[in-house]
Amino acid sequence: MSNSMHGRSFLTLLDYSADEIRYLLELSKTLKAEKKAGKMEKRLEGKNIVLLFEKTSTRTRCAFEVAAMDMGAGVTFLDQKSSQMGKKESLEDTANVLGRMFDGIEYRGYEQKVVEDLAKFSGVPVFNGLTDIDHPTQALADVLTMMEHCKKPIEKCKLVFCGDTRNNVALALMYICAKLGIHYVGYGPRELHPAQEIYDKLAADAAASGAVLECSDDIAAIKGADAVYTDIWASMGEEDLIAERVKLLTPYRVTSELMAATENADCIFLHCLPSFHDFETQFASSQKALGLDIREVTDEVFRSPASKVFDQAENRLHTIKAVLVAHLA
Repeated sequence: MSNSMHGRSFLTLLDYSADEIRYLLELSKTLKAEKKAGKMEKRLEGKNIVLLFEKTSTRTRCAFEVAAMDMGAGVTFLDQKSSQMGKKESLEDTANVLGRMFDGIEYRGYEQKVVEDLAKFSGVPVFNGLTDIDHPTQALADVLTMMEHCKKPIEKCKLVFCGDTRNNVALALMYICAKLGIHYVGYGPRELHPAQEIYDKLAADAAASGAVLECSDDIAAIKGADAVYTDIWASMGEEDLIAERVKLLTPYRVTSELMAATENADCIFLHCLPSFHDFETQFASSQKALGLDIREVTDEVFRSPASKVFDQAENRLHTIKAVLVAHLA
């Protein structure tokens, strides 16, 4: 298909057709192959993008910066200390200024409305690097990783997300699965299942693609999974919920026993990172001292041959590069 994305904002995969998502994934493969071969074309030479970060990140910042520079674009990074947005200057005024200086804006933070308003007022493409309710660049990288490592065509695959099945990563995965015909299962406590309105919103896409979307607290839902996915149990700003989350989510920790319950020797393990898989971080160690085991996956699974988490992390670069090229080149 021809590129229909030039000049648009990348706010959520709900705005994209299945063909457009496939286009981005195929472009990701092409750009990844070019980088591996050392033959990158500077498709964004003369362009400039700005990264607005209200939430810190290793992968998102590095992926956007390297992707832009690989393609010949300039990059400016602004964190909360470097920008007056929302403090001494309104979001609307900031967006207007940035739109006069940059060809694209990336935002990573909290409210989805912020990224939507940046797109509304800036006049240039805006890219969602993460909000409280969505993480579209992550979902693209996840599916690319499944395409590379699962033994079936992607539309024949079953993806199981374990834990808080209404968090931003889980919701973004539901969106892309509905578009592409992937069988999605959210495996977690009923208290943390997504609202019915999410299923209603995805019903037409799922019907068109043949996707199955379901949530369960029954371990039987794991059976037949081609990929098992999890995320940390409390996101940034949710530290006060940790004790409650540990109690709720410990039964859904990804262990060797859970992986075996898939009854699929080829099942891969995925994680958006960062991960608490041991007690070597300051935070996991401090929580352990309080009697809390916050590991969402065991070290045995995280370091196993089934784990593709670092391939997945690398693919953030290639899929973000595809997003930038498709919308700006």
